[in-house]
Amino acid sequence: MLTDRVPDTIPPRSAVDAPTPATTTFVRRGPANWRHAYARRLWLSDFLVLVWVVYGTQVMLLGLGSVQVAMRQDHRFDEFTYWTFSGILVLLWMSVLAFADTRSDRVIGTGTTEYIRIANASFRLFGVLAIVAFLVRIDIARGFLLVSLPVGILALVVERWLWRKWLNAQRAHGAYSARVLLVGSEATVGQIARELTRVPQAGYHVVGACVPSGRIAGTIEGTSIPIMGNVNAIERAMDATGADTVTITSTDDLPPDKVKQISWGLRPGRQHLVLAPSIIDIAGPRIHTRPVAGLPLIHVETPRFSPGQRFVKRIFDLVVSTLLIVILSPVFLVVAILVKTTSRGPLLFSHERIGRGGRPFRMLKFRSMRQGAEQELRALLEEQGTSEKPLFKVKNDPRVTPIGRLLRKYSLDELPQLFNVLGGSMSLVGPRPQIAAEVALYNDTARRRLYTRPGITGLWQVSGRSTLDWEDAVKLDLYYVENWSLAGDAMILAKTAGAVLAPGDSAH
Repeated sequence: MLTDRVPDTIPPRSAVDAPTPATTTFVRRGPANWRHAYARRLWLSDFLVLVWVVYGTQVMLLGLGSVQVAMRQDHRFDEFTYWTFSGILVLLWMSVLAFADTRSDRVIGTGTTEYIRIANASFRLFGVLAIVAFLVRIDIARGFLLVSLPVGILALVVERWLWRKWLNAQRAHGAYSARVLLVGSEATVGQIARELTRVPQAGYHVVGACVPSGRIAGTIEGTSIPIMGNVNAIERAMDATGADTVTITSTDDLPPDKVKQISWGLRPGRQHLVLAPSIIDIAGPRIHTRPVAGLPLIHVETPRFSPGQRFVKRIFDLVVSTLLIVILSPVFLVVAILVKTTSRGPLLFSHERIGRGGRPFRMLKFRSMRQGAEQELRALLEEQGTSEKPLFKVKNDPRVTPIGRLLRKYSLDELPQLFNVLGGSMSLVGPRPQIAAEVALYNDTARRRLYTRPGITGLWQVSGRSTLDWEDAVKLDLYYVENWSLAGDAMILAKTAGAVLAPGDSAH
């Protein structure tokens, strides 16, 4: 590598053009080898959870005695007790979790991959156990397996979720994260840096950048990320910043074979190389890497809802909304009494919204405003200067009744929309429906929100509720529309339940 040119060098901090104070922010790093440290913590807690679940199930169903595993009079194997079998099961369960790579730093902290791997590995283990028990004629108590499997999966997921909350708190301060050096053009470096900074729980903490221009002591526009030299100063830039990951944001301005040279210069197992394509907001299941003629081509599937996906989503909506209506019927009754006895007007508020494909429908809500509130909206929006944005919000809305503020804070006014879901005009999860005046302000990008049924809750509601601006809300909605999955819907509903029970200051 060419390292003797002046633009490549990184001057000492005493130099005139040393990095400014803005680029030397101190963060809490955590252990140097945080990946192994965190994996060890997961291993220990997984083990304790499985011991508790497996032996707890055994004691609950079979008692404390030395119950023997039935062998169907087959003497090829010595008889053994369930205490021994439970120990073997724990060890096998721990092994399949390791083989499935459930503790990898590539899946922890964000997304559903970690949980999906846990569930898949567990189901496969119990499937293999059932087959082996049948082939060698061992009768394992069915209740033991039927209870320990779902309880074990649930306990592991809850345990990992608690660890994730702790990890995200650490990552908010830059600890337990990959220290990233970005390499590419200033424009792409800035774009990737902003995306990674926006989601610290992903575990990528940007500490510097190398750009073709090689400007030293400057920063990437719009950020405080220091420029550490040009693309020939990567090794010394990593040493200076303590980076353990090089992320290539673009290759247009790099010399031929430069990426290969960079990979050769990294220390195996301790330093990592990541390629960041210019496409963003694309979920993993739509991306496939296929090597062709030595080229790692990335295939991105076009977003679409197949008939099967629409059927599954509709069945999910029908089943869950019906259960929620039955379970929450006492809440419906209490809210109805509060609304009718505290202010004049109808119990329900029916409002026209725009649904899938631009078709209008009537959305139901418990009334939370005084009568005639709809006619006051335009004047209030114009007064606060937000009538030109497609996300009409009135701050400190004077039209809301005292009981209406309580209903809105805990989203109880939205409960009647479960009947919209039953009727098919809405879904449990999807982009929030808007009025015709807001839809009229859509650009071509925002109009893609209408590709699917609107939802009672959605990705942007659980990401910021009332604090997000229109551009961020559209971005999250489009991510949902283009990357839908049933697991994603379940995750959003779980987060919605948490946001409703503990709404915080972002609920209005």
